[in-house]
Amino acid sequence: MSKVLAIILAGGQGERLSLLSQKRAKPAVPFAGKYRIIDFALSNCVNSGISDVAVLTQYRPHSLHDHIGIGKPWDLDRQKGGIRLLQPYVGRQELDWYQGTADAVYQNLSFILESRCDYVLILAGDHVYRMDYGPMIAFHEQHRANVTLGAVVVPLEEGYRFGILETDAGGRVVSFEEKPREPRGSLGSMGIYVFDRDTLIRVLIEDARAAETGGSPTQHDFGRNIIPAMVQRGERVYAYPFAGYWQDVGTIHSYWEAHMKLLGDHPSFDLYDPSWVIHTRSEERPPAYIRSGAQVVESLISHGCIIKGHVERSVLSPGVVVEEGAVVRNSILLFDTVIGAGSVIDHAIIDKEVIVGKHCQIGYGDDMTPNKLEPHLLNSSITLIGKRTHLPDNLKVGRNCKIGTDLDPQDFPTDTISSGETVEDRTFAHGWERDLARRLSVEP
Repeated sequence: MSKVLAIILAGGQGERLSLLSQKRAKPAVPFAGKYRIIDFALSNCVNSGISDVAVLTQYRPHSLHDHIGIGKPWDLDRQKGGIRLLQPYVGRQELDWYQGTADAVYQNLSFILESRCDYVLILAGDHVYRMDYGPMIAFHEQHRANVTLGAVVVPLEEGYRFGILETDAGGRVVSFEEKPREPRGSLGSMGIYVFDRDTLIRVLIEDARAAETGGSPTQHDFGRNIIPAMVQRGERVYAYPFAGYWQDVGTIHSYWEAHMKLLGDHPSFDLYDPSWVIHTRSEERPPAYIRSGAQVVESLISHGCIIKGHVERSVLSPGVVVEEGAVVRNSILLFDTVIGAGSVIDHAIIDKEVIVGKHCQIGYGDDMTPNKLEPHLLNSSITLIGKRTHLPDNLKVGRNCKIGTDLDPQDFPTDTISSGETVEDRTFAHGWERDLARRLSVEP
């Protein structure tokens, strides 16, 4: 069997996820209660029999590094092969922070050379999907391709978010345009590439030299530069059609919608399939406890949760507490959040360690005014609440609101926040300063 090296690009900031990626890399964002987004790419690798994996990190990598560790949950803690976490470093003149997806791989060419692989599988670390990479690699070999792209059908109205490609009858790519303003088709790139090792080395060196010699401008990106240039030169670029579940959760709405599709009798993505286990690093916590009088309807409840109120069509991460009389509907609550007695949460995403006071209303009313500061991110009725914020009792928060991180009850001057409004930390310029003050028991 040919030797395959998988490289997972996990350094992205994920600005379209707003508060969720403010203090963590996008692949480290929690998903489906107990998982992180990167768990899906890692699990796909090990379930496909690929045990040589490199994860390229950059933006706020600490929680991602802590989560992956030495790769034990994925059986990647090995003497030979296994997992490697690679960060940019400054030690030679030509090296710097990663400038693009292709540059990130280029700066680790020595690692690729040392691996002595036949093929390099380039993966995005921020998609949710189940995929056996074996058939795609076999497709690549059969077509004697220089590079093979994973491709899915995407809604035409969302084509501007993807690389859009066209193929001939044999599957060869004849045009490729990254995030076009007016897409000409609905076949989108998954951000998954299989390269012959020597081809990858050659095109990365060509891209780097073009910038050094003042040639054609480049963003050092696979979708914007490498793939279009290969198509234009007539190289053997093929598209591998993928018909399984694949979801780009790069926006607040797509993230929320992907969670809602996990619920119900026939979910779009089956987390309970024993033939394709999604592995993750998980803390030891007691079982979830559903108290007498509580109600749970079409929801995912993680270990360590205590439910005393009503939870409907929602996803709760480990350690969440829903107090008596509280109602949580159509929402996502991350680790160790507490919903106070009598509070109502509707269409909200609440980050970890948030305390919602008693008798609050989060996501109330019919006013769907988009968020005034981020109308392109918060416009589908979902309200966001940032990490470790403590909401006062009796607070009313409308739709499409953004409540910042590390806020205390005294940071809320009124008891009503209208739809589309934002409450930010006005005391400290950086959330870490407030967090440090708390850890040192210093009053801000």
